[in-house]
Amino acid sequence: MRKEMFNHEINILRDTYRRLLRRQAKTNLIKLTRKTHPADLAILFRHFTLEEQTEIFTLMNENEHTAEFLTELDDSLVSELLSNENLERIASIIEKAPTSDQSGILNLLKDEKAQSVIELLNIDEQEEIAEIMGYPEDSAGSLMNTEVFTLHESITAGDAIKTLQDQEDAEMVFYLYITDDDDRLVGVISLRILTTTPSTTTLKDIMIKNVHTIRPETDQEEVARIVAQYNFLAVPVVDSESHLLGIVTVDDVVDVIREEATEDFLQMAGAGKDREILLKSSWESAKTRLPWLFASWIGGVIAAYLIGVFEGMLENIIALAAFIPVILGMGGNIATQSSTIIVRGMATGRVNIGGEIKLILKEMKVGIILGALYGVLLGVFAKYIFADSHTNLGIVVGLSICVSMLVAATVGTVIPLLLRKLDIDPAVATGPFVTTSIDILGVLFYFLIAGLFLSI
Repeated sequence: MRKEMFNHEINILRDTYRRLLRRQAKTNLIKLTRKTHPADLAILFRHFTLEEQTEIFTLMNENEHTAEFLTELDDSLVSELLSNENLERIASIIEKAPTSDQSGILNLLKDEKAQSVIELLNIDEQEEIAEIMGYPEDSAGSLMNTEVFTLHESITAGDAIKTLQDQEDAEMVFYLYITDDDDRLVGVISLRILTTTPSTTTLKDIMIKNVHTIRPETDQEEVARIVAQYNFLAVPVVDSESHLLGIVTVDDVVDVIREEATEDFLQMAGAGKDREILLKSSWESAKTRLPWLFASWIGGVIAAYLIGVFEGMLENIIALAAFIPVILGMGGNIATQSSTIIVRGMATGRVNIGGEIKLILKEMKVGIILGALYGVLLGVFAKYIFADSHTNLGIVVGLSICVSMLVAATVGTVIPLLLRKLDIDPAVATGPFVTTSIDILGVLFYFLIAGLFLSI
């Protein structure tokens, strides 16, 4: 119900924008963009033509609203909008953006243009941006916001509250980070504890000293795992000497989780890792997916070759051919299920190193249970539908699908675990390997079992 209401509201907003664009009502358009939430405006932009997008963006003021709007847009669209903008306007937008978003926007520009924009900023901002952009792209350093509110451990709770009231630009004041004389992070206090503590109490006496910190080089997936595991609203980023460099907030982590999950699913499906693949042209999308499909093609060719090897068997009992699709299909499905469960478990930290054998055995049991169930059903079907064929056809088909699903569940579990051992991203290579393996093994076991029971 809520989704339908939201879609209805978006449609109304879209129509309103288009009416104002046709009338060239620029003043009303400016007012409307100010009232529209940046996230909603980003969704609206997907429904506009490039001309409409450019016209609306041109009317937007260079403020925090515009900067937030750009961070909500697809990267390709941001690049398109900024490609024709002058350097001064881009610099003005960058100045209003949080430090965690500044580098993200600049990375979407061409190197020369990005450098020219940076040179228009003041020295302090240039140094901050240079520091952020110096960290790896998918690291905590690239995500962190450097505008952090800190307090000295010696001041009282009452003075801390007064100081806090004067801070308008502080990022995330749910946690207050406490430093010593050397500006090292020594503790943290929640806003709730601060406001319920007697005003004469020093922060040193009430702060939590065991602070969970991360280094700027920490991978963003690890940051997301920490935030999710401990339910943090923010995590401080420190250097080797415990100096506070910035914080990674939960809103940034949510974006990371979404992006990483999208990449993993795309890669496992063999559609590359480009999160914006839906925005690509047909030719670009085809080029991205071509290499991944090649592995499946290889598996299909080998499977076809094996079928050709057993051509004589098929000529004698033509009914065998009818069950090849279902045996391969059921095997492929359970392999995909197993591999997806394992890869997702790795991403969430639920697949522990050392418990591989137990996990493999568990999935093998699942394969046996499901294989036995569907084997019986398919065997009975083959027995009565193809009653005129060989008397053991039902046994062959039933046993084949049971073996196929057992092997598929095992392969779907072992391959991602093995890839992790080899330091290869399981999300990247699991899909092609599993698909190819099951096509080949499914056909091979089917005809071996048929040869054993049919005496051909």
